[in-house]
This record gives sequence, C-alpha cells and structure tokens, in this order.
Amino acid sequence: MSLARRPLGLSLIATLLAAAPLSMALAQDTVAPPAAMVLENVPPVRADLAAQVAKYNEFKPTAYAAWHPTKLEMIVSRRHQNTPQLFRVAKPGAAPELLTDYPEPVRGARYEPKNGRFYVFNRDSGGNEVFRTYRREVGAKGGDALPVTPDNRRVQDTAWGKTSGRLLYVTVPVGRQGSNDKIASTISIADPSQPEGARVLAELPGGGWGGFSFSHDDKQVVYSEGVSANESYLWVMDVASGKSRRITEKTGGETVAYGSAVFSRDGKGLYTTSDQGSEFARLVYIDLASGKQTVLTPEINWDIESVDLSDDGKLLAFVANEDGTSVLRIMRTGDRKLVATPTLPVGVIGRVEWHRDSRHLALTLSSARSPSDVYSIDAKTNAVTRWTTHEKMDVDVEKFVEPSLVRWSSFDKRSISGFVYRAPSDKFPGKRPVLINIHGGPEGQSLPGFMGRNNYYTDVMGLTVIYPNVRGSSGYGKSFLKLDNGKLREDSVKDIGALLDWIATQPDLDASRVMVMGGSYGGYMVLAVSTMYADRIAGAIDIVGISNFVTFLERTESYRRDLRRVEYGDERDPDMRKWMEATAPANNAAKITKPLFVVQGKNDPRVPWQEADQIVATVKKNGTPVWYMTANDEGHGFGKKANADYLFYSGIDFLNTYLLK
Repeated sequence: MSLARRPLGLSLIATLLAAAPLSMALAQDTVAPPAAMVLENVPPVRADLAAQVAKYNEFKPTAYAAWHPTKLEMIVSRRHQNTPQLFRVAKPGAAPELLTDYPEPVRGARYEPKNGRFYVFNRDSGGNEVFRTYRREVGAKGGDALPVTPDNRRVQDTAWGKTSGRLLYVTVPVGRQGSNDKIASTISIADPSQPEGARVLAELPGGGWGGFSFSHDDKQVVYSEGVSANESYLWVMDVASGKSRRITEKTGGETVAYGSAVFSRDGKGLYTTSDQGSEFARLVYIDLASGKQTVLTPEINWDIESVDLSDDGKLLAFVANEDGTSVLRIMRTGDRKLVATPTLPVGVIGRVEWHRDSRHLALTLSSARSPSDVYSIDAKTNAVTRWTTHEKMDVDVEKFVEPSLVRWSSFDKRSISGFVYRAPSDKFPGKRPVLINIHGGPEGQSLPGFMGRNNYYTDVMGLTVIYPNVRGSSGYGKSFLKLDNGKLREDSVKDIGALLDWIATQPDLDASRVMVMGGSYGGYMVLAVSTMYADRIAGAIDIVGISNFVTFLERTESYRRDLRRVEYGDERDPDMRKWMEATAPANNAAKITKPLFVVQGKNDPRVPWQEADQIVATVKKNGTPVWYMTANDEGHGFGKKANADYLFYSGIDFLNTYLLK
C-alpha cells in the first residue's frame, strides 16, 4: 500500500478544491471563514455567492481501497462530512457503511490477508504527511484504532505477507526541514496484532524506497529504489536474513525507470514496467535466475501504469495511458496473449486489483461527466458490475462539457498538448475568458477526468478551462520527461507562453482575459508565468507553490530533498545556485504586475510556508494586489472540505474581480 501520490493535473486543483456541502456558518451577508484560516486582503465571501455555488460542492468521488480476502465485498474511500473516510460495501449497489470517522483524512486501507479479521489504514495530522498505520477490528463499535507503526516517523510504504499475515512497513524520520543530514529508511515487519514485536529487516540509505511486494510464499520481497522520475532500480530481499541484491543494473549511458514489481506465482520472476530501450514504460517479465528481461507489450507505445497479478498467477491486468485516456487490458501469463475485455466508459482508471478468487477485478473509473465510482470485471463472463453510484445531485452532470485534446507548437517547434473544457457556446456566445490550470509534479499529467466543482467555471461563469501538459509531464515518453530538468526549467514556462499565442488564434477565446492557476510545482509555474508574461495575463492563483528553488530545497523535508535535487538541480553547487537565484520568481517579483492570490497550508512538508510568505512580502512592496490565504490545519493542498470550500468561494471572487471585470 504505497503512500506515494501520482500528481495529476486534476487532483490538487480539481479534487482537493472540488467537492462537498456548505459547511460554514452564514452571517447575515457573508460566510464565516473556518477557524484555522488566516486571511490577508481576502475579501469576505458573500453568502449569496456561497449559496449559488453550493450545489457544485456536493460531489463525493468514490475510490476502491481493498477487497475482503474471503468475501466478495470491499472497502472504498469517499468523503464523509469534512474529510475522506473509509466505507464498507457489502455487495454491488449496497449502501456504503461508514467504518472510520476522523477529523483528519484517512489514507488507503488493507484487510488482514488471511481471513479479514481487521484492516489497517494510514492517517496523518493537519496535513503534515507524518503518516502512521493503524489497525481496526472488523465490526468494532466505538473506540479508536490502535497504532501499528512508531510515533513521529513517517510511513512511506506498507505490504502484507500473503500467507503469514505479517505487515512490512517502511518509515523515515521527520521534522528535519532545513537539515542536510543523511537519512535512512527503516524496513520493519510485524504482526499488527502485536506491533511491539516488530523486527527490523534493514536500514536503507535515503528516502526513495517503495513499491514493496511479497512473493507468494512470503520468503522474498521485491522493492524499488527511486533516484528520479527517469531512474530507478529493483531489489529483492530475503526476508529471513534481511539481505538484498539489486537485480537491475545500469545499461550503458541509458537511465531506466521501473514501476512497482510483483512476483510471478512460482517466485522465479517478476512482472513490472520498464522503459529500457523505449520511450515508454512497457510491461516486462524479469527472470530472476538469468536477469533476462522480456517485453510483453512491444506493440503498445504508451506508458503502462497500474499492474496486478491474480492470486493464481494466471492473469495479469494492466492499464495503458493512451494520450491521457485509460485503456484496460488483461493478459494470460501462460501464453502471454491478451484476452477479451469488456468495453468500459471512456475515462481515467485508478488502481486495479484482483480479488483473491482470481476472477473479479476491481477498479476506479471517472470521466468528464461522472465522479469516480468503483466497478468490477468478472474475468470469466466479462460482465462489468458497478459497485457504487454517486448520490443524486442538483446539477445535471450529463450537461457538463466534455474536454477536447488540443496541440500547439512551442518556441522550439515541439508539439505540446492539453485538454480544453470549453464553455458551452449556446449559453455563452462570443469570445470566452480563459483559465489555464497547470498541474503539479512536475512529472504529473493532466488527465481528462472529472472536474468536480470546477464545472462551475464553465457551467456558470462561462470560462474556458485549459489543462496543459507542458514539457516535463509524464505520459509522453522519457525524453519529454527530461526536457525541464535543471537549467531547462524555464523552457516549460515558455510552453505556456506558446499556449498564450495559441489562445490568441482561437476565434472563441479572449486572449485579453486569461488567468493562470496551479498547485505545488504548478504554483511555481504560475509565479514564473507571472514574471515572464505579466502583460499577457489578468492575474494568477498560486497554491502551495515554489517561489525559489534554493530556499525550497533547503527547507523541504529531508526524506525527499535528494529526489528533488535530481529534478531541479543541486542548490549546493555554486553555479546551479546562482542560476536558481537569478530565475527565482521571488527574486523577480518586481515583474509581477498583475493581481496574485497565494494559498498555503501551514503544515506543508513539501513546499514549506516560507515559500508563500516570501513571494507575498515581495510582491506587496511593489504595490501589486495580493490576496493571501493560510490554513493552519492543512499541508500540501487543502484536504478538509470546509477549507477547500472557502478557498473555492474566494477563488471565484478573485476571478470575478480581475478576470471578468
């Protein structure tokens, strides 16, 4: 159960900012901000605006979490009141039964694999991402869950022993922002019913270890060593001794990225993804004795993503990301032939996972007109069964606009693409104002999924929303992924400049009314666009964005610092530091002449709050209007509904004030 997030373009901005009911007390004319929120120059939210938006706030996307090991039932995740929580779904279509009810979001879940007596899940506090694993008995009434992992250490990854019922977990030290000390990842294994008896298997250098998975006999564990988005290695550990060996090596001058691996049923090989000798991550089989790698999907020139092997080892399910659209395939391992699969709605598929019966495959599916829901496929009959259905809404999702895939030529003639959600022309004739929403990562990818409450932009405000995939985005080949590394950073910003050129050529878009918005790395992009193209935008919304890569790298949590240096450059190198300082938005803030809205979680371990403080302070000195919103109970994005609601209302106010004036 990996805690790593795939940074999607629609996740930070359209999911964290896109769900739920009006939960704040209304004064006579305004909405009271949440108690933990600190506002500077942000106008009060009008009650009539909040009431108008309310029906767009009720979406509750549902995601698959875990199959029960012996019953055909599952745990799913969806919002309950203010935060995502866990629910039991006893059968397809059954009403979800609430399992957890915490003020903080609950992350993932896994049943104990032998008979499902209990399940484990992860939880942090105030968005600090210091995840801890907890155990809760099935059917428990009242009382809190019991901790399995140590306090004050972040759980990076967990994995169940398939037959032993023991839980492997990986932890790293926390609270080391600004420290350059080397860290180690601790690999431990325990019976979750007796966590005090945990045994340390190994101490591994650095914080880039994940993707742990047991062999069927629990004697071996495979895991990955992440160096960067383009470089990783697979290791196999003997559980009894804790000794490991690396099974993938460097091949000449080529760096190779491997996905999470799973053992074959007989333990003699691994199924994984690899971009060795290819632009894209292909499905491969690695023979452990010889090290030979066999490509199983040579004909698919797109990245293979979610992969899972059935418990009997006979069927391999995987998802291909084909220009942002998910395509599910199932392969027989015996003859490595694809089998017929049912037609699914066009959209974005989340993690896929087989039930222990090796027959039913669970998946999460969303589309532009459907919040994510959970489905299963019967491998014997090809029947598709819908397990969850979104509650009836006051808005008609069938009328939401569908995205179109567009491409434009950048400064170096490279083709860049993105998804455009156009305001309906029959309702909003003439040239429409544009909101460019830039994903984080930077190795993320905007996908044509459900915009949630962001449909208010197109449906009510008449905006056209564009989600670009600038160079450095995943999904378009490993060469494309590297095009923004180090001192190439501003080339990705130039891709937005080229998008502004493209907008000016479109008869239905108003190039004089364009605003940019983004979160995390997307927040950096917003700030950089504001310095490089201030004369071509009306304003910008920066959410937990990086304003100076030097100060960011010096302050981000130590367990992730080295991984980020590979992407952004090493600030300890004098030449690189000089370049970072010269190009930092915080050091070029005099060029930011259009209104700026900055949003930050005080507990953010990735992009610390100082990144927001310094850009706000500098821009204010220039007399440029700056709105500043801080939530003291949030981290890297707003995970609590009340905070996300208020941010969305304020964001609409900002757009009305500076884009639609």
